[in-house]
Amino acid sequence: MTSLLATRRGSDYAVLRRAVCAANLLDRTPGRYAVRAVVTLAFFLACWWMVGVVGSSWLVLIVAGVLGVATTQVAFLGHDGGHQQVASSKSGNTALGLVAGNLLTGLSIGWWVDKHNRHHANPNKEDHDPDIGEGVLAFTTSQAANRQGPISRAITRNQAVLFFPLLTLEGLNLHAASVMYLRKATCVRRRRIEIVLLTLHLMAYAGVLLWLLSPVQALAFVGVHQAVFGFYMGCSFAPNHKGMPIIAADEDVDYLRRQVLTSRNVRGSWLVDQLLGGLNYQIEHHLFPSMPRANLKRAQRLVREHCALHRITYTETSLGGSYRMALRHLHALGEPLRAARLMVTA
Repeated sequence: MTSLLATRRGSDYAVLRRAVCAANLLDRTPGRYAVRAVVTLAFFLACWWMVGVVGSSWLVLIVAGVLGVATTQVAFLGHDGGHQQVASSKSGNTALGLVAGNLLTGLSIGWWVDKHNRHHANPNKEDHDPDIGEGVLAFTTSQAANRQGPISRAITRNQAVLFFPLLTLEGLNLHAASVMYLRKATCVRRRRIEIVLLTLHLMAYAGVLLWLLSPVQALAFVGVHQAVFGFYMGCSFAPNHKGMPIIAADEDVDYLRRQVLTSRNVRGSWLVDQLLGGLNYQIEHHLFPSMPRANLKRAQRLVREHCALHRITYTETSLGGSYRMALRHLHALGEPLRAARLMVTA
């Protein structure tokens, strides 16, 4: 690989990008993605085949849990397509996103790309990053301080404890957000085809379950499937930024530092790479969103070296350590509300 100590020109990020390009790390890897797509699709279809094999038995709920894992792996492919990582053309990546997202997973790729691109542009920046916007949980001190109502304040006080249980509802939240987006955003490109594919997904999903299972079993299947899907998705994305520095809305930070300082990598083996869909290389992914998943690990040495050269903190921890950091952050945000409640009851 090209050394980062070579001739330096332009911004700090430009130097790094030239080194990455010289190492061919932004080149597409169609063979790797073809294998990954075939294996992932086979896993997904095998789960649905097992639903038919098990049939009207409560053991089908075990299959529902495994299907939740397979659905998340399909969603990872849609994520890669949305970032233009897979095919050499934009239309090819869009087609992958539509199939993996709308048709197979039941999520609007248009909604996801719009939301995710805004996150990538300003990670952990108040009033800019939708991933730390107002919601059930408070991710900034101002959000925690402005909580109103007994239920909202109770959730914020205990949000570290509630974090993982609430993730089981994230799958349903993603589906609802997709439907609302396509219903309201009438000027979205490919809106009609998105609606058609999403409708086909919902009809096939409900139709197959009601054909094979009793209504009660079908409802239980949906509950388990969506709970595992939401939990897995949340556990894959939570380690990336939660608990990392928050950038104030009016604060100006250059691209390199904005992406590195707000992101966290997760150490691990090949298995961790597969389980997290490459998102464990979050720093490299944020610096080069269109870099194919297989090249993120190879880019890590270059990025680390560059960060060390410019004295930029490069954060990497274990999977368990990343969750501890995220939970500590959520717990700390709820502390003022817990203290205020103690003063009232004292």
